[in-house]
Amino acid sequence: MFNYTIRKMISAVPVLIGVTILVFLVLHLTPGDPARILAGPDAYEEDIAAIRQRLGLNDPLYVQYGNFMAGLIRLDFGRSFRTGRPVITDIARRFPNTMELALVSLFWATIVGVVVGVYAAIRPGSTADGASMTAALLGVSIPTFWLGLILMLIFSYYLGWFPASGRAGPFWTPEGFRSIFLPAISLGAPSAAILARLTRSSLLEVLGEDYVRTAKAKGLAQKVVIYRHALRNALIPVVTITGLELGYLMGGALITEQVFAWPGLGRLIINGIYAHDYPTVQASILVLAGIFVLVNLVTDLFYAVLDPRIKYN
Repeated sequence: MFNYTIRKMISAVPVLIGVTILVFLVLHLTPGDPARILAGPDAYEEDIAAIRQRLGLNDPLYVQYGNFMAGLIRLDFGRSFRTGRPVITDIARRFPNTMELALVSLFWATIVGVVVGVYAAIRPGSTADGASMTAALLGVSIPTFWLGLILMLIFSYYLGWFPASGRAGPFWTPEGFRSIFLPAISLGAPSAAILARLTRSSLLEVLGEDYVRTAKAKGLAQKVVIYRHALRNALIPVVTITGLELGYLMGGALITEQVFAWPGLGRLIINGIYAHDYPTVQASILVLAGIFVLVNLVTDLFYAVLDPRIKYN
């Protein structure tokens, strides 16, 4: 297990380097001058040139990238062009909010998705099965930003049950729960739909296996057959997708955070893109990529808990 973990971590290094190269090139090849944005529309050319020199934007791209990577090796993400603060400070302040939103979204999506998927699988072809899969199809098809706006219109504007934007505190407090409810529902809806469809198809496949028919032939109750024998094996692909969904939710939070004015890493990235704040965007996306790689590793290791036949060496 230890050797496997080390190999996976080493293999993730080229992936993260590739992410830094791609993000660096996309940002620097995008039209726009950070120095001109910082100086303002009425600034003199001499002031703009001084800002470019101070920020190191006059250096060749390979020199700028080398400086960025050298800072990463020292765990120095640089300073924000907009605020002048160390980027790591802004990320440390925003990242917990994004993680909170992603985890709450994943929690309710997993519970609802698995429950709905199991309910549909044990009643294949029924009206409940068709209704749940239709709802899952809608959940996958509806864009998160559109769903967020609809939820905001109904539950904030018309009913006044939940705030339309902002974060009022940790989700375990009453005000914090009210502020995170709509963003979490909007962000987690596609994941709940995906998990419901996957749980249904996986459980139906397992229920057709020989060992399940043997358990039924021995006279075991249906609940015992489903929840003790079938569901555990059926959840293995669900665990895979659940782990991946956490990474997708953190990336998808960019749009949801913008819609609900959630003070997370997504809004930091969007604002950084608008201002051509290269250090902030590069470091923030690299953090998200690192989390995605870490989640994949934890998901792989969790397989052995569900299926003892899986061994790592």
